Amino acid sequence: MNFSVIPAIDLREGQVVRLKQGDYAQQTTYASDPRELAAGYAAAGARWLHLVDLDGARSGRLDNLAVIRAIAADGMAIQAGGGVRDEDDLRRLFDAGVQRVVLGSVAIRDPDKVARWLEIHGADRLVLALDTRRVDGRWSLPSAGWTETEARTLDELAPWYADCGARHLLCTDIERDGMLAGFNLALYRHLAGSVPALAVQASGGVRSLEDIRAAREAGAAGVILGRALLEGRFTLAEALAC
Repeated sequence: MNFSVIPAIDLREGQVVRLKQGDYAQQTTYASDPRELAAGYAAAGARWLHLVDLDGARSGRLDNLAVIRAIAADGMAIQAGGGVRDEDDLRRLFDAGVQRVVLGSVAIRDPDKVARWLEIHGADRLVLALDTRRVDGRWSLPSAGWTETEARTLDELAPWYADCGARHLLCTDIERDGMLAGFNLALYRHLAGSVPALAVQASGGVRSLEDIRAAREAGAAGVILGRALLEGRFTLAEALAC
């Protein structure tokens, strides 16, 4: 199985930022030119880039679409999401040059709609972002930029989507996001065992090259790298060599 190392750029008001545990009040701004950062990742050898419209994730609009379109125009393969609610949003991202659209809140709140999109567009064009938080012994599924919690759980939806033919699952342990505490390897081992048909992208907490290797050994098909790259804990070239 091919293993993907995917750098991430989180966008807020057109700038590169990171949030701690998804908290919009705990923001660190890293750069004002996401296009330049993306070009640097491409030059280092990245094949894919993960873009998150944080404004859109909370507002339900594609607030950073112009930035996403500009980065896509430079030729890098992009998976992007944040604010996708309907077919029009999906098509606007595809038209902007996005290869894979990441579906978060809508994948949790309206799985029947997303199942139809899987039939229409194909499993390789969509990534299901089932980001999770452990609550009372269950993997809960917060939505709307992690500001609301839904009734469905990860262990209910992930197998359901696998049965619908989904291929790509991005799963973040929210408690580790932006915390440089390492991946929740138990979560990824659990997913590898319960939904082996899904190629799981691990996200949230990577701090070292060893974390990347450990995620691969735990059954993940790829890793999303955010804060660790922005803060220079290792280079993208070193991560790709893993």
